[in-house]
Amino acid sequence: MIKNNILLLGIVLFFALQSFEARAEEGITDTEIRIAQFGPLSGPAAAWGAVVKGADLLFKIVNEEGGICGKKIVYRMFDDGYNPAMTKAGVKNLQENIGIFAWVGGVGSATSLAVIDYLMNKKVLWISPFSGAKELIDPPKQYLLITFYPFYRMEAKILCKYAFETMKKKRIAIVYQDDGYGRFALEGAIDEMKRHHNAELVSKLPVEAKESQMKPYALKLKEADAEAVLLFMTPFAALRLLKAAKEMEYFPQWMGANSFSDFPLLYKISRGLWEGMITTSQADLAETPLLKKYKDAFSKYAEAGEEWSLNYQYGIGILEPFVEALKRCNCDLTRERLIKEMENLKEFKGVLNTGTFEQFNASDPKSRWVSRESSLIQCEKNGEIKQLSDWIRVDNY
Repeated sequence: MIKNNILLLGIVLFFALQSFEARAEEGITDTEIRIAQFGPLSGPAAAWGAVVKGADLLFKIVNEEGGICGKKIVYRMFDDGYNPAMTKAGVKNLQENIGIFAWVGGVGSATSLAVIDYLMNKKVLWISPFSGAKELIDPPKQYLLITFYPFYRMEAKILCKYAFETMKKKRIAIVYQDDGYGRFALEGAIDEMKRHHNAELVSKLPVEAKESQMKPYALKLKEADAEAVLLFMTPFAALRLLKAAKEMEYFPQWMGANSFSDFPLLYKISRGLWEGMITTSQADLAETPLLKKYKDAFSKYAEAGEEWSLNYQYGIGILEPFVEALKRCNCDLTRERLIKEMENLKEFKGVLNTGTFEQFNASDPKSRWVSRESSLIQCEKNGEIKQLSDWIRVDNY
């Protein structure tokens, strides 16, 4: 009798432990799926903070529709002020004290690179960093699934090609933030000009992220007689540069990355200086039923004074594949299963460009490079958007 009871107890404990292990995925409880993101809600890159809030809107929609297997997404976002030290401290705090199932987005290259080793060593999922730094996928990382943010090198190549071939601007310059963000763009601009146009940039000006004095840079650009200037820096730094150039009566064709494409906002805070700016864009501008759904939800959930913007759309769009994969996992939600479901998306289209998902290959960075196309847009009066091109595909970053 005693032996039978011991055997029965052992069987009960075995299945109890199996059940506990099945439920013990970090960041998942009986009622919650814990997701987190860092971003600049203040500081020199605060204009990009809407990306972080866009994700919040998407998760509110998911929860309103019933969540994932009855579980609600609990989304924690924190302000790192575009400061890598604050990013590192905040990520570690949430991961070790709260337990996060997956990190999403995360605005900035220096900030992203500050935490990538920590998250990958802990095998924590990170979906779609809002950065185009090549170090994120080269070498490729199994637990980092980058999605719709384009590589800076790719953006710079597209901008140079358009300026040189379509606009007939032969004297092209670049002002770039002196970190992974700007230097990777510089590589692309140099390569495009030399390899495809047998030309060189007339000026290459590095700038620190917190630099406040832009007159010397505007003067150097004017002295170089640059007809088109690529800008890979924070929006506020670019605004100071445009203002300094205007004071010198210097008006080149300004061109910028996807991160400069929130025209309504930047036109407003620049008091019109943004008019004429050409940028890359990942947003599908068509007024589809899906986009209308998001805008209607924005009207419901937005805080007083907030306005819909392309950065909100980016914040939603870069995480649409993540939400689709969560739904496919349903009640069988683990990090490994989520990776599998995202890789199985193949070609995914939401409110951004089409993303290409592949099976993980440790020797092929392209297996974690999803966004391979971009379009060009131009800022018009009052921040209106003019579409300059269809999707432009680049298969080599």
